[in-house]
Amino acid sequence: MYAIVKTGGKQYRVEQGQKLLVERLAVEAGGTLDLEPLFYGGDGDTPVFDKAGLGNVKVGATVVEHLRGPKLTVFKFKPKRGYKRKTGHRQELTRIEITTITAGS
Repeated sequence: MYAIVKTGGKQYRVEQGQKLLVERLAVEAGGTLDLEPLFYGGDGDTPVFDKAGLGNVKVGATVVEHLRGPKLTVFKFKPKRGYKRKTGHRQELTRIEITTITAGS
């Protein structure tokens, strides 16, 4: 049983028990949240795409930890002009675990 959910502007294919990294969520570590399902492909049943069917599908997740991604360095340089700029970025991430995928009637 799997579902496709949307969080942080991205879509992920998830199964129960799966852990994944997503954009930082405003939920404390150990907290729970519900993700928005876009597709549900149950146990060989007919896949569910429509809003009426997806209204019965619930995808629950637990926040495992908050962390930061790897450091990315950006260097700008213009030759013969003495222009150099070096900046860096670390993305704020959240590791979540999919706890439940249920399809009501």
